[in-house]
Amino acid sequence: MEHKLTRRKFFHLTAGAFAASRTLFSKEQPSQLFPPVYSSESKSVVALISGGPRRKIVTESLLSIEERILPQLRQKKVVVIKPNLVSTVNPLAATHADALHGILDFLGPRFRGPVIIAESSAGNTWEGFDNFHYQQVVSEHKTQQVSLVDLNQEGKYRTIPILDADLHVVPVRLAARLLDPDAFVICSAILKTHNTVVATLSVKNMTLGAPLRSAPKTPRWNDKRLYHGGVRQTHYDMLLTAQKMQPFWGAAVIDGFEGMEGNGPSSGLPVPSRIAIASTDYIAADRVGLEVMGINPRWVGYLNYCSQCGLGQYDLAQIEIRGTQPSKVTRKYQLHEDIERELQWMGPMTDLPPKLG
Repeated sequence: MEHKLTRRKFFHLTAGAFAASRTLFSKEQPSQLFPPVYSSESKSVVALISGGPRRKIVTESLLSIEERILPQLRQKKVVVIKPNLVSTVNPLAATHADALHGILDFLGPRFRGPVIIAESSAGNTWEGFDNFHYQQVVSEHKTQQVSLVDLNQEGKYRTIPILDADLHVVPVRLAARLLDPDAFVICSAILKTHNTVVATLSVKNMTLGAPLRSAPKTPRWNDKRLYHGGVRQTHYDMLLTAQKMQPFWGAAVIDGFEGMEGNGPSSGLPVPSRIAIASTDYIAADRVGLEVMGINPRWVGYLNYCSQCGLGQYDLAQIEIRGTQPSKVTRKYQLHEDIERELQWMGPMTDLPPKLG
């Protein structure tokens, strides 16, 4: 039977679609979380410290959860600090040297083994180390056996499967140092908006920092690009990666002394939030980060997926916050200009045929 699309019906359909999109992207959209697959009743603890300077509040955030860190830390042979060097030229987009100093100040009297600052940048990792004064960090903390490692150059990896743009399974290589059972892994992240997944904090820093790319002056390849197959696949692939990495996570530190809003993660504008967040639960740390950025927690797909799969606590009512309460330091961050397209992961699946069979 043939159907004709009349002018009246056309306007009826487009009006309905417009109304649906307004509901999906409305600022008034409910923030109720998606139902868990594995329910978790356990509470998590997150430190939220405000003030300054940056180095001091980073240390204080870790001190606030010291009793959560030490039992794990004492069992490990090495500490690996994973910074965020998504840009190797823009200081606002990268982990600040003072955040690393703050972490090392905490570790100094509590850990006697080697400390490795390790990154797999999308650019030239050593360029970032040089531009952001990481060599000076190493020099100041000589007694702590601190060293710098370019994970791309090192080239040691573990392989996991993810989904590509066609929903086909493909392998990706994750940096082996971030999956080392003898390592206490500290994520040194930043409060930033993002051009694909709404916000980037600790989980994003780990899951998209772990995939490797070719080292300088070698044949070019880049497993990070495999995560950008589509707005849906990116969130789900981050979940698959987080499931692999989560057993090795030690503590998350999110530097919000100066966050980034707008066109993050590398081209946004500064926000003087003047806070630091720390937790041994990366999901809970990011949940508090979203709260102080004024971002609806339902909008961040990969964190909802991680919560649903039991990787951490995402319910603010089940998180003990030590230090400052979020309401006292919340500054509503301007989101990326592509936010409506980013949020399409929440809508109906329209890019595949309808149900068959």
